[in-house]
Amino acid sequence: MAVPPRGAWRLLLLLLLAGSAASPADEGGERREAGGSEHGGGDEAARPHHDSSYGTFANEFYDLRYLSEEGYPFPTAPPVDPFAKIRVDDCGKTKGCFRYGKPGCNAETCDYFLSYRRIGADVEFELSADTDGWVAVGFSSDKKMGGDDVMACVHDDNGRVRIQHFYNVGQWAKEIQRNPARDEEGVFENNRVTCRFKRPVYVPREETIVDLHLSWYYLFAWGPAIQGSITRHDIDSPPVSERVVSIYKYEDIFMPSAAYQTFSSPFCLLLIVALTFYLLMGTP
Repeated sequence: MAVPPRGAWRLLLLLLLAGSAASPADEGGERREAGGSEHGGGDEAARPHHDSSYGTFANEFYDLRYLSEEGYPFPTAPPVDPFAKIRVDDCGKTKGCFRYGKPGCNAETCDYFLSYRRIGADVEFELSADTDGWVAVGFSSDKKMGGDDVMACVHDDNGRVRIQHFYNVGQWAKEIQRNPARDEEGVFENNRVTCRFKRPVYVPREETIVDLHLSWYYLFAWGPAIQGSITRHDIDSPPVSERVVSIYKYEDIFMPSAAYQTFSSPFCLLLIVALTFYLLMGTP
């Protein structure tokens, strides 16, 4: 048998050494493949650190950006600003006011309250009345109901207070779809309807909407509502401003309700004095 030359032996030895060095990695790879097929998810198990790091990042990102304080998966809507209370300290100074009811009453205790003030090209109105239905103000060329531009705040069955526009046709109020009100807000609390809105000083000439830069008599009314629709006002003769009102003049005007008008009239005061004198002096 022929003996291989020395160079061939040397080549064979190098090949054996190279094979022995590569076999552990190959066998490890085969073992990893076998382990993946036996246990499932071998690739995921081979990268535990990567998965853990990614999961931590994802959880923190989700928690910070997509969970509300209550733990909901989406951020909650911002809270609605509460209705700002009507300030009566400004009456007669920075806004005009009308109060109807008990002497010394304010926007939360008067039977009816109205304020107005100019803000740029608008007039802001605040209305409040002791009712669960509606409260309104009418702009009239006289002191009588009929042919009047009316703004009303109506409490509906869903608890909302909506600003509506009406036009008085005789003793009947007809709703007008064209509503000049803006920045509307209203609330029903403590059995009172209270609202705030703006309307422009100047408007295109139209029968149902008056220009507020002119002076008008103000008609004050309030009453019940049925399914969000206004009904007849609470009292037979609602109060009216004694004279025309100018939005350029701020006054604080009080009007006593019927319960307090009886003893404030000059005739009644004279009668009380006469009766008191008669009782003190006695009869001859």
